[in-house]
Amino acid sequence: MPKMKTVAAAKKRFKRTASGQFKREKAYKSHILTKKSRKRKRNLRQSTLVDPTNVREVKRMLPGS
Repeated sequence: MPKMKTVAAAKKRFKRTASGQFKREKAYKSHILTKKSRKRKRNLRQSTLVDPTNVREVKRMLPGS
């Protein structure tokens, strides 16, 4: 049986926390920032956890973690 490969895109986007959950950065912070409010841009800075409905797919993409 060959080794399972990690998805390189997922490796760059997700980190596992000490409690075993996955951390991710928020989207919509890269361009067209003039029309977004200061509060919205500030809230987009913080990282958040991957939603429980998506954890299974993230685990499949990161077999070693």
